Amino acid sequence: MATQSLAPALRDPAWNARVFWTLAGAALLVPMLWATEFRPWVLFEQDSLRATLRFLGDFVPPKSDAEFLRMVAYEAWRTIAIATCGMALALLLAIPMTLASTAVLSISALPGRMHALPFVIRQGIRWLLILLRSVPELVWALVFVRVVGLGPTAGVLAIALTYAGMLGKVYAEILESGETHATTTLLRNGSGRVQAFLHGLLPTNAAELTSYTVYRWECAIRSSAVLGFVGAGGLGQQLITSLKMYDGAEVSTILLVFIALVWVADWASARLRKVLG
Repeated sequence: MATQSLAPALRDPAWNARVFWTLAGAALLVPMLWATEFRPWVLFEQDSLRATLRFLGDFVPPKSDAEFLRMVAYEAWRTIAIATCGMALALLLAIPMTLASTAVLSISALPGRMHALPFVIRQGIRWLLILLRSVPELVWALVFVRVVGLGPTAGVLAIALTYAGMLGKVYAEILESGETHATTTLLRNGSGRVQAFLHGLLPTNAAELTSYTVYRWECAIRSSAVLGFVGAGGLGQQLITSLKMYDGAEVSTILLVFIALVWVADWASARLRKVLG
């Protein structure tokens, strides 16, 4: 009996869906661009180009006298200290909240549906994480500048609160989306939550958790620049001073240092992934 060969489809079966969602996305994007008064052609007007080229021309050459470089090096170190201390405090807040809000580590949920009280507690912690990450670190910095005064302390506290909410949310999602069989087995055989986390969830998710933590540390370095604009110390405070003085050479040097700091964070993240992978 002869078999007939099926002719290949001449048209992508998902073509209609792709066209529909593309048009739907465009229909949503156009009014958003109109609401934001997005007019990129203004950048190419003669007055705008002249001002841009004059401003960028001040960046060359970067300022490189010894006294300024010593000051920038000290502020760069203080920026790293703000980001690192803020991340350390964020971890101290995020890790307990992650363990308490991760459903995989719930002993009461082993038979099936989680009990009411543990469910309410976990939902309360999740709402707390939403609150912490919903308030931008700049707002926290403005609050703490009023409380503790100008300086790095306000920046450390602002990063700690906002990043605790971010870390807690993402850590919980990473742990719940990974392999959970070993963790469930440990809990069913009488292991505690911490032991189940250390021997079940952590080994299989350590690389992803570490990568995200280092990425957030990199983001904290950038955040410290913005926080310096409101008096929270670090390179950001010197950057806003140089911008107010229209000193492009100083701004150029500070931006180059920021690029170097982000490169170091990216290199550290790659090395840690290789070690843990």
